[in-house]
Amino acid sequence: MAHQTAVGPELLEYVRDFSLREDDILRDLRLLTAGLPGGKTMQVSAEEGQFLAFLIAATGVTDVLEIGTFTGYSTLCMARALPPRGRLITCDISERWPEIGAEHWRRAGVAERIEVRIGAAVDTLETLYAEGLSESFGLVFIDADKANYPRYYERALRLVRPGGLLVVDNTLFFGRVIDPLADDPDTAGVRELNAVIRDDRRIDVSMLPVADGITLVRRR
Repeated sequence: MAHQTAVGPELLEYVRDFSLREDDILRDLRLLTAGLPGGKTMQVSAEEGQFLAFLIAATGVTDVLEIGTFTGYSTLCMARALPPRGRLITCDISERWPEIGAEHWRRAGVAERIEVRIGAAVDTLETLYAEGLSESFGLVFIDADKANYPRYYERALRLVRPGGLLVVDNTLFFGRVIDPLADDPDTAGVRELNAVIRDDRRIDVSMLPVADGITLVRRR
């Protein structure tokens, strides 16, 4: 087909009926999060969570870094896809939201694979680098405040190993990236990162027009 298929609610429901494998623990966390302020906007979709898990399982990743935890739905999806001795470091600015996910991580039996780092993400990434974790992660998922996306990207690229993946969420940012009237810091941050990635010869890239835009970056 030459063109992208428009996915409305009915077609999305079809996709979920024939592809989504969301169990009770994931569903409980998703519905709980949806009832929080901004929950539906900030949480990854169930399909995207499953896609992240698929990537980890397909590539054999054992070490994951997540920038932006929120209530930990994506954290849970990815941690479950890791082998028993795998590890996932997830960072958030506040303890409030990850604590919501922690109960569900325990219910799923993967809490021991997850380490939460609290603080400004830029500082956390610098700390990880100082701890000798350069080129240590097979996959880095970036889904935090958009204004700092360019800063997160450069630091994440130092922490992912050659051949590893960066997965960047919201790279279409509700369509605002092409709106000439949208000049807020978050939209500007996403636009800047998209341009950086486009011109970066250190990586291979594929921007997927699904969900709110997902960009896959492979460090050469």
